[in-house]
Amino acid sequence: MRIKLDDDEQPEIGLIALIDCIFFLLMFFMVATSFKQKDAQMKEKYQPIELPASQASLDSTSAAAAPVVIGIGKEGDLYYGDEPVSLSTLRERLHEAAAANPGRPIRIDGDRRTSYQNIVHVLDLCQFEHMNNISMRTRN
Repeated sequence: MRIKLDDDEQPEIGLIALIDCIFFLLMFFMVATSFKQKDAQMKEKYQPIELPASQASLDSTSAAAAPVVIGIGKEGDLYYGDEPVSLSTLRERLHEAAAANPGRPIRIDGDRRTSYQNIVHVLDLCQFEHMNNISMRTRN
């Protein structure tokens, strides 16, 4: 559709809007470069610090009991350490471990393709024996 203009009216470019946009871009780039310069200056002010290790913390980690490792395979097969076990055998061994040292940590190594129900079942066995220091990790 054509717009008819009178003979004395010429098309104009809106310079005010164009000047506003250019001013906004100029301010944006000025602010962005000033933040970058402050980051570079701050990095120069920091010195690397090495914190000393406490002797008590080193002794406590070496004296801590080795964790009970329970493995869960892809199909839900259970391992106590590296030895395959049944569910009843796992329950007995957890009972023995809880009687010997109730605060002993437990690490559950679950296959990433196993059902979550298998992991929850082992967690329930640990909770039944009041062994709450549990960590979990996945394996391929």
